[in-house]
Amino acid sequence: MPSLKTLKLRIASVKSTQKITKAMKMVAAAKLRRAQEAAEAARPYAERMEAVMASLGAKIAASPSAPPLLAGTGRDQRHLIVVATSERGLAGGFNTNIVRLARRTAEELVAEGKDVQFYLVGRKGRAPITRLFRDRIGHYTDFSNLKRVGFNDAGAIGIDLVRRFEAGEFDVAHLIYSRFRTVLVQEPVRKQLIPVPVTDGAGDAGGAVVEYEPSEDAILAELLPRNIAVQLFRAVLENQAGFYGAQMTAMDNATRNAGDVINRLTLTYNRTRQAAITKELIEIISGAEAL
Repeated sequence: MPSLKTLKLRIASVKSTQKITKAMKMVAAAKLRRAQEAAEAARPYAERMEAVMASLGAKIAASPSAPPLLAGTGRDQRHLIVVATSERGLAGGFNTNIVRLARRTAEELVAEGKDVQFYLVGRKGRAPITRLFRDRIGHYTDFSNLKRVGFNDAGAIGIDLVRRFEAGEFDVAHLIYSRFRTVLVQEPVRKQLIPVPVTDGAGDAGGAVVEYEPSEDAILAELLPRNIAVQLFRAVLENQAGFYGAQMTAMDNATRNAGDVINRLTLTYNRTRQAAITKELIEIISGAEAL
C-alpha cells in the first residue's frame, strides 16, 4: 500500500492537472464561439460557389475548350489526398478520425491500382500518416506560426495545388477535413477538389435560363482556381471550429476524470491514515498493558 506521503503527492499532482484541464476547457469554450461563427458564415459562400461551378460546368464540361481544372487530364491514375488536420492536440479523437478516413481512402485507391500521394495541411496529421505511408508524402505545410489563418493562406495552398496539377503531378485531388456539426459531433468528410465534380443535369436553380457575360469559359478560367481556395479555406475554418469543440469536450471529460481520481485517492489516503493511527493506538495500549 502506498505511503501517506506518496498519496498526498499524487493528490496534489492530480489537482494541478485538473486546474490545467479546467483552464483549457474554458479557453476552448471562449474560442469556439468565434470559430463556429466563422465556419457557419463561410458555408453559404462555399456551397454557392460549388453550385455555380456545377451549373457552368454542366454546360461546357464536354467542350474541347473546357478548362483542365473542370475537364481533368483525361486520366484517373494519380491521386492526391489533401488531408487537413489541426495544429494542436489534446482534442480527443478529432485528428484521429480525419487520419482514419484518409487512410481508408488511400487503401481503397491503392487496392484499385491507383498511385496515391498525400498533401498534408496541419501539424497533427503528419506523424500518423508518415508512419503509415512514409513514401507517399508529397508535401507538408502547417499554420503553427500564424495566430489566425486567413483566406490568403488557404489561397497560397490553392495556387500550389493548381501549379502541381498543371505540371502533371496528379490527375485527381481529394480533400479530407472535419465538418463541424455540434460541440459533440465533428464529421470527417471527403470531397473531390480537382477536377471540379459536375453532376449530370446540374443547371441553374429553378430551371431559369441564365446568360453569362463574359462567356462561361472566361468565367470558369477565373473562378475555378478561386473555388479551390474557397473550399480549402472552408475546410480550415470547419477544422478550427471542430477542434475547439472536441477540445472543450475532451478537457471537460478530463476534468471530471481528475475529480474522480482525486476522490478515490482521498478515500485511500483517509483509510491509510486511519489504519496508521489505529496501529499506533494498539501499540501504545499493548505497551501500557505490558508494564
